[in-house]
Parts: sequence; C-alpha cells; structure tokens
Amino acid sequence: MVKRTIIKIDEELCNGCGACISPCAEGALALVEGKARVVREELCDGAGFCLGVCPLGALTLEIREAELFSEQAVAGRKIELPKHYLPQQCWFCRNSEDDAYLLPLKHRGESRWVCTRCLPGLIHG
Repeated sequence: MVKRTIIKIDEELCNGCGACISPCAEGALALVEGKARVVREELCDGAGFCLGVCPLGALTLEIREAELFSEQAVAGRKIELPKHYLPQQCWFCRNSEDDAYLLPLKHRGESRWVCTRCLPGLIHG
C-alpha cells in the first residue's frame, strides 16, 4: 500500500445513474447494488475523468493509503469488461464526442469535458 490520489465516492450522494462508469478508461468503477463503486483500488489511476460527469458531485479525489496503480491489472480488467460506450458532452456547447474532440479540463477543483471549439474561448477569454 502506498499513499496516493484515488477516487472517493460519497454513497449518500450517489444515485446510481452510472454516468461516471464510461469515462473511467481503466474500468475501476462499476455499479454495485445500485451505487457507483471502485471495484479494485489498483485499477484507479486517480486522473479524475469521472468527476466532471457526476450530476450530483458524489465523486471526489482524495489522498490516502491504497493499492499501487497497476497497468497489468487494467489490461486484465479490460478483457473482462463488456464493450460499452456512453458519449460525453462539452460542458459549454453540449457538443457530443461523436461530433467533436473532447478534452478533460480541471479548474478550481471541478472537472469538465470541453470540445476543441470551446477551448480557445476559455484560454483567451
């Protein structure tokens, strides 16, 4: 176990919508008994792409003792998982990732998906 950044899910706030599952490229999150859960700590890289899509703010990042992140475990998990896809949307123009490239953006503790068309306006004001 090492001290590192990992996802924390507030079970009181989580309504089990599953919006956070798809953005997690490592497969660390799953719906278990109607709530989002980190299925294995070694799968969570702590990047936080799942944070910005939770409509209730139930996901946060915390620094705590956890299993070391494992690329090997992620590769094994990807083989186990069924293929699914929930397209994300730009936080500003609502463009889908089916229609535009989306990038993760963090600002003042909040995570959002932003399309490449809206990004220059954010950078240059």
